Amino acid sequence: MNVWYDGFFERLETLRDTEQSVKMAAYMQNKFDFLGLPKPVRNTVLKPLLKAGRKLPFDWDFVLLCWEKPYREAQYAAVSYVLAHENEFLESDIDRIKFLVTEKSWWDTVDMLDGVCGTLVEKHPSLKLTMLEWSYADNTWLRRASIDHQQKYKEKTDTELLEKIIVNNLGSTEFFINKAIGWSLREYSKTNSAWVRDFLEKHKNGLSSISRREASKYLMK
Repeated sequence: MNVWYDGFFERLETLRDTEQSVKMAAYMQNKFDFLGLPKPVRNTVLKPLLKAGRKLPFDWDFVLLCWEKPYREAQYAAVSYVLAHENEFLESDIDRIKFLVTEKSWWDTVDMLDGVCGTLVEKHPSLKLTMLEWSYADNTWLRRASIDHQQKYKEKTDTELLEKIIVNNLGSTEFFINKAIGWSLREYSKTNSAWVRDFLEKHKNGLSSISRREASKYLMK
């Protein structure tokens, strides 16, 4: 039986570049295998797929199939597909996003999925409790997603929630957590620099040097 994405993976695989795959895997600390396809090359195959997918109901089976593939370009395709449909998701879809955050995890996919979490929370405020739960999870990537999920909110940022989530992660020695704290504060400083300054002063003894440096980037200008 033909499916709407019929031939997609085969087209990706025919473009394999062995030399580039080694370089791309090395850049990602050899955590994943790659076909060796830079973004412009991937997009030549991905754009028609996304166009076809927009005409149909969202297909989680396709996303999960992408996640099963051994090469990273398939996960990138899945995330692009998710981003193209993020406004369509139901509250219950947070559990599927959680799977994507916690499986084959690294910053390259998680840092795109945290915005999807933000879109879901904005539509379904009850999910703020889920973000709070993620903020003290055992999984680093759930914590990172919870910390950064409001990055696009600007004046809509729930500062009480942001503070609670960050406080839950103060004292962490995990680079990706401390970087996320700095980024979330830095982004919000573009909207409310006074709040961020107050936060940095209030929690100066708990924030890592990485977090303080990132958070202060625009405050120093």
